[in-house]
Amino acid sequence: MTKSSNIEQINELKSVVCRDIDSRAHDLIDISQRIHEKPETNFEEHFAHKILTDYIADSKINVTRGAFELDTAFDARINGGDGPTVAVLCEYDALPGIGHACGHNIIATAGLGAGLALSAVAEQCGGNLALMGTPAEEGGGGKIEMARKGAFRNIDAAMMIHPADADLARMNAIAIQNLFVKFHGLAAHAAVSPHKGRNALDAAVLGYMNVAALRQHILPTERIHGIFTNSGEKPNIVPRETEMDWYVRSPTIESLQPLKDRVTKCLEGGAIAAGCTVSFDWQKNPFADLVDNIPLLESYIRNAEQFGRRMTSEFLPGTGGGSTDMGNISYLVPSIHPMLQVAPSGVSLHSAAFADFTKGDEASKAIVEGAKIMAMTAIDMWLSSELQADVKLAFGDGKVPAGVI
Repeated sequence: MTKSSNIEQINELKSVVCRDIDSRAHDLIDISQRIHEKPETNFEEHFAHKILTDYIADSKINVTRGAFELDTAFDARINGGDGPTVAVLCEYDALPGIGHACGHNIIATAGLGAGLALSAVAEQCGGNLALMGTPAEEGGGGKIEMARKGAFRNIDAAMMIHPADADLARMNAIAIQNLFVKFHGLAAHAAVSPHKGRNALDAAVLGYMNVAALRQHILPTERIHGIFTNSGEKPNIVPRETEMDWYVRSPTIESLQPLKDRVTKCLEGGAIAAGCTVSFDWQKNPFADLVDNIPLLESYIRNAEQFGRRMTSEFLPGTGGGSTDMGNISYLVPSIHPMLQVAPSGVSLHSAAFADFTKGDEASKAIVEGAKIMAMTAIDMWLSSELQADVKLAFGDGKVPAGVI
């Protein structure tokens, strides 16, 4: 096959998947709206899991429900030949209190549309597809749990889209680990015999202030933020136990560990000063930083341009960022995680305002266009040996730092 005829074949197959997605647009948008109306948090996404897997099954594709030992994960595989295996990932969990303020209903249905369209042309392309539902991105790390069970073995590329207030090729996603802290003191009557008590609230407050001072002396790209979840029982009882919930973020999974150590010392200092003790519960599944595969991303950018989306591939230096368990996957397989605009510039993710935009007209447009762009990028990966080689070269030796899995 000549180069020109190969380009013609690729363009024709891209037209086929785009028409398939257009034919499903009403269904995809309806499913997105229904998921939006019924937000479910980490590992509780039973409604979203059912509606998505029912639609896959109705499309005559075998789907494993409760995949990889997670009740709300799913896995659908299409074997089309000896070519690369491309994974399209769906997220569908929501945030407590503000629902789909991160727009995972859009992620789920754009991934669904891309996966189903690709399943119809996989054999023609000689490629293989993994359409996966990945729960608990907002905490819990569903993708990490799935990876431990082998979900990403023999995957050559992985992709998903995420809604935002701009079209961004790259998300500045940094590493994070969640910490639960308990300070242990001694109860006493706060008026009659305060000298007999040891104030666990004072310990927590002093620890908080130590962390506040630490913030002046960390990298501008690092973030430490926490809340009090238990501050005592009554004002007239010296608090015997208090609890805090912290997020510690650093640019990479490797730089996260020394920052964790510094935070721990700050909180220990508060306990020592108040005559209390402290215990630390670092939650499993820290999220790694996101490493974009640039050749695969460049393919996505070119395909996005056909829909008038000009994807900037830079983020501001010296800024922090959010975090995602897709970062861990990006260390295991070549990955991309671009952002599609659904809200006006400046509307913050994880806000009630953004939640409103994830069910609007721009959200519907992002579902359809996101599905098309991902499907077109997967076809490039399946049919371009040059892209396959570039993606593999950019990924390097695949060395996985400690803490990723």
